[in-house]
Amino acid sequence: MKRFDRTARGRKPAAPAAQGGERAPAPRPVARVETLAVTEVGARGDAVAEGAEGPIYIPYGLPGERVSARVAGDRADILEVLSASSDRQAPACAHFGACGGCQLQHWRDASVLAWKREQVIKAFARRGLETPVDPIIDATAGGRRRAAFHAARSSKGIRFGFMARGSARLLAVSECPALAPALEAALPALREIAALFAPARGEITMPTLLSESGLDVSIKGAGQASDMDVALFERVVALLDKFDIARLSLTDETILSRRTPVVSIGRARVTPPPAAFLQATKAGEEALTSLALAAVAGARRTADLFCGLGTFALRLAETSEVLAVEGDVAMLAALSAAADGTGGALKTITTQRRDLLRTPISALELKHCDAIVFDPPRSGARQQAEQIARSKAERVAAVACDPATLARDVRVLVDAGFRLVRVTPIDQFRWSPHVEIVAALER
Repeated sequence: MKRFDRTARGRKPAAPAAQGGERAPAPRPVARVETLAVTEVGARGDAVAEGAEGPIYIPYGLPGERVSARVAGDRADILEVLSASSDRQAPACAHFGACGGCQLQHWRDASVLAWKREQVIKAFARRGLETPVDPIIDATAGGRRRAAFHAARSSKGIRFGFMARGSARLLAVSECPALAPALEAALPALREIAALFAPARGEITMPTLLSESGLDVSIKGAGQASDMDVALFERVVALLDKFDIARLSLTDETILSRRTPVVSIGRARVTPPPAAFLQATKAGEEALTSLALAAVAGARRTADLFCGLGTFALRLAETSEVLAVEGDVAMLAALSAAADGTGGALKTITTQRRDLLRTPISALELKHCDAIVFDPPRSGARQQAEQIARSKAERVAAVACDPATLARDVRVLVDAGFRLVRVTPIDQFRWSPHVEIVAALER
């Protein structure tokens, strides 16, 4: 895409100061109707066309299309698709376009997968990392096993669903084909539960996991469990029985557990704390761990940084001693309990609680580890990568859900003497712009 140098154009005069010395708000761009030629889809999932003043971003456009659009500044809304791409398809969900998720349902799946792989290639190339990128692994089978729903009251009753695209407005949903079928089928049950807890003003969030023993539902924003009266508790019990909910928690405190939520990780069976993070799909988790374990195979002692519930650590411990580091004490406790529950089938896992973004584990502390797996949040972990670069580790598996931050962190390792062996993208977020990646490095 051609880059426009905005600094080469004359600066617009500053808006005159309002009375009292305050600067008047900038006027809104005047909307106009234009015919645009879409050239590509950008990293965030919006189509891109070249305008007179630079790139124009067009939700729901596709490469090669001509569209009539209402343009305001660098944003546009499609009024009519004048010539459609052969890759355009009918969306799978009735809420497509209004819901804030799944913004690529109108694009043929094969093309979305190719585009996601291309985002990884571009991100690494921008950091000077010219390396072959494996074919993308489609790990969307089975649908998403976890989601964060929202609920609020309105004059018409309870609204339950997701956030609307581009706003803080709550959109009520009746379906979500991105979810695992059992989780989608539970939408009416979750709506009834939300109706018991949604406050008169404001909204609640309901992180929900489809565990192997049933639904694990958490509620945030509705106060403490101690605030519940007997009548409300009895109504909650009746609903959990009616809909066969495994566990319900309020502000991370379990209200009622009819069955213990369980997820299998390797040989271990883990009981996640309320609202715990897990990979979105089981297939995605298996693809990520298979690649990461292959990257560090043969290690005697492995560090798993940002280890969470032990997605990697519990599998690594089948062949290697593990140092598992995580900032969330509840997830570390769940990991340790799961390891203890294997009856000695695993090698030693030493856990350490630490906020690795604030206080990275040092190269000196990693001196006994000959391999490292790290899977930080979307923002990446440059400081931690710098310590890994100074360590004596010979193999590294870098896992991420953002190509740009992963490429930045990998660049740190390559500059320190690591060799980038393999880069593999994994798609477990069907119809969204997000992609997971595993990079294998060694020296």
